[in-house]
Amino acid sequence: MEIIKNLHSYLAYVVLAVLIIAVVNALLGWMGKKDFTMHKDLRISLFALILTHIQLLVGLLLYFVSANGLKAIQSLGMSGLNAPARLLAVEHPFINIVAVALITIGWSRHKKFMENDKKFKTISIFYGLGLLLVLSRIPWGQWLG
Repeated sequence: MEIIKNLHSYLAYVVLAVLIIAVVNALLGWMGKKDFTMHKDLRISLFALILTHIQLLVGLLLYFVSANGLKAIQSLGMSGLNAPARLLAVEHPFINIVAVALITIGWSRHKKFMENDKKFKTISIFYGLGLLLVLSRIPWGQWLG
């Protein structure tokens, strides 16, 4: 289980970095009226999508085997969770599932557009919202402490 926990923690840094790069790239492309290219823009967005899905799978695996996930809810009940335990057992998984869903919707929607600005705008909005949700539910106390 320690391996899964470490993988989830270290992969999170990579996912955040790539997601930030994807959002910044999309914003620059949208605001700069650039062409959406297959060799750069598509790959950055796709790489961010793939990494977020891998992180989600590792996180779900950790959720079901960790004492801080489902087992905490089963043993303490929802009313027995304090704020840090609730963050790990409920808020972090739920919000990050929503974030990955938004990123996936952004990826799917951008493919429907032919116009460069609409592709960049869609990725900017959906990936950006996903990034904000991820950042809002990171257990910063564990990361920084």
